[in-house]
Amino acid sequence: MPQETLHASLYRDAGTYETERRKIFGRSWQFLGHESQLAQPGHYLAVTIAGYPLIAVRGKDGVIRAFHNVCRHRAGPLADDGTGACADFLTCRYHGWRYALDGRLAAARDFGPAPDFDPRAFGLHRLECQTWRGFVFANMDLEGEPLHRAIAPLDRATRSFNFDDIVFTRATTHRIRCNWKTYAENYLEGYHIPLVHPGLNAAVDAAHYAVRVEDAVAFHHAPPRDGSPVAGQWALLWPSLAVNVYANGVMMERIVPEGHTHTRLDYLYFFEKDLAPEEADRAVQSSETTTEEDVTITEAVQRNLDAGIYQTGRLSPRHEGAVGWFQNAIAQALKA
Repeated sequence: MPQETLHASLYRDAGTYETERRKIFGRSWQFLGHESQLAQPGHYLAVTIAGYPLIAVRGKDGVIRAFHNVCRHRAGPLADDGTGACADFLTCRYHGWRYALDGRLAAARDFGPAPDFDPRAFGLHRLECQTWRGFVFANMDLEGEPLHRAIAPLDRATRSFNFDDIVFTRATTHRIRCNWKTYAENYLEGYHIPLVHPGLNAAVDAAHYAVRVEDAVAFHHAPPRDGSPVAGQWALLWPSLAVNVYANGVMMERIVPEGHTHTRLDYLYFFEKDLAPEEADRAVQSSETTTEEDVTITEAVQRNLDAGIYQTGRLSPRHEGAVGWFQNAIAQALKA
């Protein structure tokens, strides 16, 4: 029997989103960026994911560490979202508390005599920080599954690709008026391609499109037609990171909830060092065109979910197995 979908109320409820923040995004690996963006000690990158402000910084010892981008004094930010560089300290932009690059509180600016104040107890809240193929990930759950175990299926599937030969090239951002699950589920099936993506439909053999799931990774199989710029390996790492590996580069697609009504897509493109600019432009334009089409349809779907007419539906066993996997994982996380 085909699987019944999640109830539509889960895609429009603020309370559900707050639970997802804590039980899904607070307990899973989140992609922050690439080691090349943290080339020297003091280089940092900051990003907000599901309402959590996070920051990664390279220490004087060369180690990359990650923390909550939240001062222990009165919750000021250490940096704005994006990349930057500091000298020896991360400094709160609110009251100037300074932290060593390993997270220790170095100075509470003009704090005054406080005999019962122990600076050692006020270091930054740290995150588990690990890398895979040069990409930097953080996990707020310090006792969670190691990254290498979670990402193992993707690691095996991409062994033939030389990740050492790519460099960060550009980034784009899209904001969508839909729940993050609406967009993630759209990524997880090719059932809609013939109707929504004429260009992609011409580039791949949609009749043989398939998605398979291995542990925490869903893999797309889309046989490309000759000359297609989308040939490669597409995969989604639970809960919301799409890793798109092409013949000459990688696009990391971060699907980020911004509340229960909006989603942000962060696209980070990495291409071979010697790739001709026009080839990179071709790949980016193909990706951006597909995204524009996805935005249009997912916003329309969200409007209908919000209307209150649709409650539940049925998933296609042939085309939507990965959507079923994703929805089952959501249901289990919400019950945990």
